[in-house]
Amino acid sequence: MKTSKFWINKLDLLSHPEGGYFKEVYRSSEKIDLSSLPLGFNGNRSLSTSIYFLLEKGQFSAFHKIKSDEIWHFYDGNPLTIYVINVEGNIEQYKLGLDPDNNFLPQVTIPANCWFAAATKGDYTLVGCTVSPGFDFHDFTMADRNELINQFPVHRKIIEDFTLDDQ
Repeated sequence: MKTSKFWINKLDLLSHPEGGYFKEVYRSSEKIDLSSLPLGFNGNRSLSTSIYFLLEKGQFSAFHKIKSDEIWHFYDGNPLTIYVINVEGNIEQYKLGLDPDNNFLPQVTIPANCWFAAATKGDYTLVGCTVSPGFDFHDFTMADRNELINQFPVHRKIIEDFTLDDQ
């Protein structure tokens, strides 16, 4: 197994606003016209995009949501857990990794418009994230800790654990 520093350097990863490191590696040249997208989008979108994403021990992907489905693919390192507040307001945990006997699967899909966060279960986790319709920062919302706690008070502890202090 490689180290996190190996992957950060080899893949030329940059700091991500939600935590961890990333690099966009694909953006479809084909576009979806705004008139064909669900309500809430503010312009045309690529059919699909993908990034590399890496979390190191002690880092987390802070609660955020996007307007598209996001598929996470496990590549290297240790498994991770993705925490999702679904549309009913319940917490779901998705285990991403290569240990099906312990319910870690190599691919997980996060539905559009759900709040989600993630943390590695070891030294680091390298994943790929595919978004369709393609990712655009206009579709990205970082959680405000107090607003999310007010909306989902029963999940206060996990929201405190996976939100950024300055949000």
